[in-house]
Amino acid sequence: MMEDRYARQLWLPEIGAAGQARMAQTRVLLVGVGGLGSPVAQYLVGMGIGTLGLVDDDVVSVSNLHRQILYSEQQVGQPKVACAAARLRGLNSEVSIEEHPGRFTPEVADAMLASYDMVVDGCDNFATRFAIDEACARRGIPYIYGAVCGFEGQASVFHYGDHPHTYRTLHPDKDAVLAMPHPGKAVIGMTPGVVGCVMATQVLQLATGAKPSLAGQLWTIDLRTMEAHTFQLP
Repeated sequence: MMEDRYARQLWLPEIGAAGQARMAQTRVLLVGVGGLGSPVAQYLVGMGIGTLGLVDDDVVSVSNLHRQILYSEQQVGQPKVACAAARLRGLNSEVSIEEHPGRFTPEVADAMLASYDMVVDGCDNFATRFAIDEACARRGIPYIYGAVCGFEGQASVFHYGDHPHTYRTLHPDKDAVLAMPHPGKAVIGMTPGVVGCVMATQVLQLATGAKPSLAGQLWTIDLRTMEAHTFQLP
């Protein structure tokens, strides 16, 4: 069965049977199953990640549907975690999907992360990102970061190996950041799709034992011009 489902990626020397076996043992927690979380979840489940935990406290709304590709009109008003889990189990029954309805907060962070190997950031607010960052620092596990606004997006990997970089490398003053107004929710559907795919690729590299290409670096893209840049983090 594995040879049929994963044949196209098994042919790649970067994955092969050994990499596929490593993926099947990897446990990933995805915080937020919205615009970024939808493509991340679909590609991780499609490629055969072992376990995917889903964290979200929201319900599906009509305004989600132009970018949150896990959902349908028939699911408006229903909890995202339950809808996403049903869709993902239908995509790949070999993957274990774990549901965590609710918010990722400092109070629940350590208990929630206890059984996971890495965290993927699919959220849309600063407070949750700081909570993820601090929890990953305590547990010593990687944090795959992504953010979008309008036509622009960025991604990185924090808390990896000997790299000292964290979310505070981007935003050192937590109090000042939390006091800022929300940057707004204007976005085209393709922006989280592109950035989410980049984030899923970082998970793939970590899961197969390769160094994630964005460890210590910040990748950015502007879909208006198709300019992409990678910056070395200080």
